[in-house]
Amino acid sequence: MQSATLDQPPAATPDPQAVVQALRAVLPRHGLLWEAEDTTPYECDGLTAYRQRPMAVALPENNEQVQAVLKTCHRLGVPIVARGAGTGLSGGALPHARGITLGLSRLNRILKVDPLARTATVQCGVRNAAVSEAAAPHGLYYAPDPSSQIACSIGGNVAENAGGVHCLKYGLTVHNVLAVRGFTMDGEPFELGGEAMDAPGLDLLAVFIGSEGLLGVATEIVVRLRPKPLLARCVMASFASVRDAGDAVARIIGAGIIPAGLEMMDQPMTAAVEDFVKAGYDLDAAAILLCESDGTPHEVEEEIARMEDVLRAAGATRCVVSDSEPQRLKFWSGRKNAFPASGRISPDYLCMDSTIPRRRLADMLEAIVAMQDRHGLRCVNVFHAGDGNLHPLILFDANDPDQLHRAEAFGAEILETSVALGGTVTGEHGVGVEKLNSMCVQFTEAEREQMLGVKAAFDPAGLLNPGKAIPSLNRCAEYGKQLVRGGVWAFPDLERF
Repeated sequence: MQSATLDQPPAATPDPQAVVQALRAVLPRHGLLWEAEDTTPYECDGLTAYRQRPMAVALPENNEQVQAVLKTCHRLGVPIVARGAGTGLSGGALPHARGITLGLSRLNRILKVDPLARTATVQCGVRNAAVSEAAAPHGLYYAPDPSSQIACSIGGNVAENAGGVHCLKYGLTVHNVLAVRGFTMDGEPFELGGEAMDAPGLDLLAVFIGSEGLLGVATEIVVRLRPKPLLARCVMASFASVRDAGDAVARIIGAGIIPAGLEMMDQPMTAAVEDFVKAGYDLDAAAILLCESDGTPHEVEEEIARMEDVLRAAGATRCVVSDSEPQRLKFWSGRKNAFPASGRISPDYLCMDSTIPRRRLADMLEAIVAMQDRHGLRCVNVFHAGDGNLHPLILFDANDPDQLHRAEAFGAEILETSVALGGTVTGEHGVGVEKLNSMCVQFTEAEREQMLGVKAAFDPAGLLNPGKAIPSLNRCAEYGKQLVRGGVWAFPDLERF
């Protein structure tokens, strides 16, 4: 395991004893952890290859305590790393060695469900799935459904702009949040957005969502609820090649069909999932697509027929339509358990999260096959095909330093190739620490300066989640030297060079 080296804020190293004493004055006894055995469980998030114990862990139970912790740390010049459920996959909640981890899991109350306005007001530590559970008696639900929805928090979803298998039709977190309330690093309260259709002023809510804890700490979120569809059915389509499956995705969208979900898995992934979940997947297929329609019974029947026509014309060798709700849920259970299924076939895996244009899906998958040979590691693929959001899972053993190094190099090549194909280095998992170097590839120095300027406007002291998401100019200068291979730039056709 590695201890990550982060870009540090300029503040001098604070005295740990003084910080602990100051925080003990504003938190209940059970609300602060500082002994090594107590802080070790917080040393990483879902990206377990990088670990770092924080100076202390603050566990506030209400807004007043959150505000008091922020004011105290701001006064003492102590960095803050906010943490939700710890399910993030890019190291966004990796602690700062000289800082405080602000655990927000105890702010877990659903404050209000308004069925007339179709909104819910929740605290940041509420589980994603719990929102839909609370809204269900009113025939409503919360649409974003990341694979970790039984555990991940709404606050973490806001930080990363999480999506899920149904984001193609219903949008990401940014499309389903109306307002965010919280505090800046100096403890000043703020409210971004509002429950009206269009809040006045600049759209700072959209800037905040996906900002990875760099701008402020969200404590309350107003989310949009949607009516639960009367019917949903899912088509499992089998293909003899990943290229045919990739082409089918483009054809579905090109036909004017916007499925509720459109997911793709390659054969190694379906084999791992089927052994784990018994979802009924076709193990003879090189790739499968899960394509869902929802709405009224008439709408679903008509759209499913159109989907089948397009899929078969694109080369589908088999189409199976769910004939019951349990079968539909079984199809999706396989997809949502893809990550844990991978954990059964490998000691560790590195989950990537880039996006590419849909028309380049087949090119990307073929490139990944070649990368496996170069790096000597296996990779299984599952992704949100409808919006081109890839989740290749690189399989390795973290106890072998050489394998970890090769896995990181493999992941970096996937991200750089995504950019070269016209995509981006992250879709919904965030940059965190994992993709800092890749941000140097994606964005110019001027663009990164603008991002740092936005952060400085919210957090002039640079104390909120320092060293994450936006690489320093010095870091990119050093990484740029590594990109010159054999005297030439990698991907010289891209404008950034």
